[in-house]
Amino acid sequence: MMQHYLATKEAYKDCILFYRLGDFYEMFFDDAKIVSKELELTLTGKSCGTKERAPMCGVPYHAAETYLNRLVKKGYKVAICEQVEDPKTAKGIVKRDVIRIVTPGTNTDSQSLDESKNNYIMCIVYVADKYGISIADVSTGDYFVTEVDTERKLLDEINKYSPAEIICNEAFYMSGVDLDDIKNRQNICVSALEAWYFSDDTAVGTLKEHFKIHSLESIGLNDFACGSIAAGSLLKYLYETQKNSLAHMTSIHPYVTGKFMIIDSSTRRNLELVETLREKSKRGSLLWVLDKTKTAMGARTLRSYIEQPLIDKAAITERLDAVTELNSHAITREELREYLNPIYDLERLITRVTYQTANPRDLIAFKNSIHMLPPIKTLLNDFKSPLLIKIQEQLDALEDIFAMIENGIIEEPPLLMHDGGIIKEGYHEEVDRLRKAKTEGKQWLAELETKEREKTGIKNLKIKFNKVFGYYLEVTNSYKELVPDYFTRKQTLANAERYITPELKELEDVILGAEDKLTVLEYELFRTIRESIAAEVVRIQKTAKAVAHLDVLASLAYVAEQNHYCRPKLNENGTIDIKGGRHPVVEKMIHNDMFISNDTYLDNHKQRISIITGPNMAGKSTYMRQSALIVLMAQIGSFVPADSANIGIVDRIFTRVGASDDLASGQSTFMVEMTEVANILRNATSDSLLILDEIGRGTSTFDGLSIAWAVVEHISNPKLLGAKTLFATHYHELTELEGKLNNVNNYCIAVKEKGDDIVFLRKIVPGGADKSYGIQVAKLAGLPDSVLERAKVIVEELSANDISDIAKNIQVDTAGKKKKNQLDEVDMTQMSLFDTVKDDDIIAELGSIDISHLTPIEAMNKLYELQNKVKNRW
Repeated sequence: MMQHYLATKEAYKDCILFYRLGDFYEMFFDDAKIVSKELELTLTGKSCGTKERAPMCGVPYHAAETYLNRLVKKGYKVAICEQVEDPKTAKGIVKRDVIRIVTPGTNTDSQSLDESKNNYIMCIVYVADKYGISIADVSTGDYFVTEVDTERKLLDEINKYSPAEIICNEAFYMSGVDLDDIKNRQNICVSALEAWYFSDDTAVGTLKEHFKIHSLESIGLNDFACGSIAAGSLLKYLYETQKNSLAHMTSIHPYVTGKFMIIDSSTRRNLELVETLREKSKRGSLLWVLDKTKTAMGARTLRSYIEQPLIDKAAITERLDAVTELNSHAITREELREYLNPIYDLERLITRVTYQTANPRDLIAFKNSIHMLPPIKTLLNDFKSPLLIKIQEQLDALEDIFAMIENGIIEEPPLLMHDGGIIKEGYHEEVDRLRKAKTEGKQWLAELETKEREKTGIKNLKIKFNKVFGYYLEVTNSYKELVPDYFTRKQTLANAERYITPELKELEDVILGAEDKLTVLEYELFRTIRESIAAEVVRIQKTAKAVAHLDVLASLAYVAEQNHYCRPKLNENGTIDIKGGRHPVVEKMIHNDMFISNDTYLDNHKQRISIITGPNMAGKSTYMRQSALIVLMAQIGSFVPADSANIGIVDRIFTRVGASDDLASGQSTFMVEMTEVANILRNATSDSLLILDEIGRGTSTFDGLSIAWAVVEHISNPKLLGAKTLFATHYHELTELEGKLNNVNNYCIAVKEKGDDIVFLRKIVPGGADKSYGIQVAKLAGLPDSVLERAKVIVEELSANDISDIAKNIQVDTAGKKKKNQLDEVDMTQMSLFDTVKDDDIIAELGSIDISHLTPIEAMNKLYELQNKVKNRW
């Protein structure tokens, strides 16, 4: 047995081997040490022919999934080596084989997966400066492929799908992509596969064989040479790990990344699309507001809508039309949502069916789910919008499958498949006979005994049983002459004879084998039903997708009605005109009537950039985020929180909102900030929307102002970028740009002053703020009065040297060329905020030192102090 274990382990070196022994999965040697540590199990030992006992630990097979899932979540791969023959009939060692490999990206256990999220595995192939990307969710059968040509675009795809596991070719390790960041920060398991996975013959051959095609053109992969290798390699890896036909992966969806709005990781975090920035929870995110879906499939689809907004006006309009019609038929919509509510996760159920792991209760859940489909299909007949008509056509009522399960499986079957009690009465004649034999056998014997007594006249005839002879008729010697010819003698006793008849023999066979035969037959019939359902996987998946999209549209319609959203108009001329816009999340966190709405207007001409000034806490960030979220919501096909909205479709949304030290990668706040700004300026286009908050705050005042000023100039110039931008800042000096750049406009947050106190009015008004109200905000935060009074004195002294007058004289670079910054020409002594150390002070201090009375350490400290003063002098 240990020799077989070691041979199996050699074949699966990169996996922890769960080796089935009786009622346990056992691990040995290094695997045992790892598992005992990770799962806090007792480490024991086993004698196996070596000098020392082999380290060993194990888990009960009936509870193995729990332990397995914990290991997989920690990034381990687990190979399950199962007994593949009945130990009762095995000769010698029981035959065992690896039946499946579970990895972070291939786990299909419903208990360990979040039903509202896909569990993706991604394959990346780096060939000739191009990245082929394929993504699959084994639990649902979703399968995608695309290609990108830059590292930035690759990272965008990784951020979009957030895969649990990435497999790649060796060349990807040399591509320059920061794998440590992917592994550690994003907690993604990354591993390279052997080169043969990525050969054209293997990859393309695997695709052709799986989809039963002669050319990749049949599945739309003709123009995806690199992507095809990624898709084929991924499929081969899934064959190797799942060890089944993958029959539920019925189609592959090639796409071009330009089909969707691109949202980078920073923007996803800052806008809190699917989870909050701090707590990483759903509550407080845009998904939390919009997700009123009734099914797990709908929840996953809505998440994909939010993470992949559309940029095609026709496709967005199609969704908006569907939401509009669902809102105009509110009673029917709510009836649809009632029918959607009992529907289980059809996508993951059909995966378990094709994997042959679905149990009888899964089939009942499946039946109860598809029971809802006919009324849903009927209700959809009343709708006229193209998308709802398409959903109605794609939705198959699946009545034949419902009837099969309804007729075959009892309503409350046992959890285990091998215990019998699965098949309904009347479904199969032999099952009914065996079940009767099991329950009515004694009655049948009594009836036969009575019948034979009357027929033969033997009054004391009895039917008896023993383990040696089975059932027999016993006749005492006094009635021996009455025994008929069809009685066959079985045994002779001193005062009686024992007989068997053909009818009793038949009854014996039925009664004695009934239970075992019944269990086996019921399991076979159950498997037949399950296989019949698996054969309809394409119909079922198509219907599941239709249900998911209907669920999302109904959810968006419901949310729009409940929250008083409006239907956005769409344009392609770049105008963003929002009247009475509200932040969808913030208004849900507070009372709706307390949220102050605001307008936003941006275009590609005179209103390209809005510079927003005002104090902290006044609502600048909320205002800018809500504008971005309204645009994004419109492009997913949702109504928006506003009185009216006319949205110019954008290709990307970028945000740079706040920053913190990134200690893990050794980056300061300012470095993080500048890295994000660099990404935006390099990757944004004139069709992008930029949300920039406090650029340049992480460094000195003059450096920060200079950078912020230059960034605004760069963005405003159509030859360099020309993107629509909301730019919040505390540098009031930037308001000088309104008159110098013809597409920059000033806005500020209205504030009402009451002596030393302020009231935030949360309203955006034209014009620039002339101060930050920092001391008043500090007072609201609870700083001690002594600190606040001292701050007032200091701010008055600093105001005498205000740099706003200098900013008025800075020349604007409208040609996009480098110019000498006017700040360099200003007398720096006029800009001194504090007295600085002069050379004379240092010389005087040197002359006053009595070296003879200094210890060595004091002398070194003094030298260090003076050196710092020299560095800080003008």
